[in-house]
Amino acid sequence: MKKKGMSVTSKQHIAGWVYLAPATALIVVMSFYPIIQAVITSLKTGSSANMQWAEPIVYNYTRMFQDKLFMRSVGNTFLYLLVQVPIMLILAMLLAQILNNKDLKFRGFFRTCVFLPCATSLVSYSLIFKSLFATQGLINSILVNLGILEENYNFLGTAGSAKAIIIIALLWRWTGYNMVFFLAGLQNIEYSVYEAAKIDGANGWQTFWRITVPLLMPTIVMTAIMSINGTLQLFDESMNLTSGGPANSTITMSHYIYNNSFGQGVANFGYASAMSFFIFILVAILSAISMKVGDKRD
Repeated sequence: MKKKGMSVTSKQHIAGWVYLAPATALIVVMSFYPIIQAVITSLKTGSSANMQWAEPIVYNYTRMFQDKLFMRSVGNTFLYLLVQVPIMLILAMLLAQILNNKDLKFRGFFRTCVFLPCATSLVSYSLIFKSLFATQGLINSILVNLGILEENYNFLGTAGSAKAIIIIALLWRWTGYNMVFFLAGLQNIEYSVYEAAKIDGANGWQTFWRITVPLLMPTIVMTAIMSINGTLQLFDESMNLTSGGPANSTITMSHYIYNNSFGQGVANFGYASAMSFFIFILVAILSAISMKVGDKRD
């Protein structure tokens, strides 16, 4: 005869929901509620103290595509994304492959040196690169003394070189971070797989392309999604390294959103929210594409 009351399974289900409730409540309050509020705000115009529904309701969204400065920020952000992310992931994978060699001496030291930049504050490293590439900075001094340049060059005052410096800074800051993920993925691959490939006559390139890359595909997809997400929200480098200049030629979407919210003296939260939701949609679409491309399951 069953005793009266709840079964063990029911008690376990209730206990599970009790443990999940605090985290669920925090996610709803801290994530989903702000997203919903941002969508509602994006349909309004006016200052923060006197916001009204836009007429037409999608005014802020149509305004985005007519805003030349915003479209320039979109182009700059995608330039950083298309140039920096592939180079960074390839470098991270190659460094992980080198530092995973069991015969390499001082592996721990070299891993620490490569990983160390990502422990640096975003603001601090941006200011360091700004001082390095200043007109009277260290890089100019070295290039002039070596005879490569006849006189100091304004790296941060020229659009092309300023964009290149942002890309270099991003590579320096984030390559080691992604290398750690690839290193963890490589250490989960049995060494016997490589030994079998060597016995079958596979060379280094064949081993890397036909064994390492397919087995690392989940890690590649994860790092690609994180890198895409981070680059589309790029702010610190544009703000602290170049201040969006010269003439807004390096400004990013997040930097432009900040200017519309706080940086220009006008709290245009409706328009800023619309642009933020646009970034949210871009992140979702590109992440879905990355997952679809990386999913090789039959």
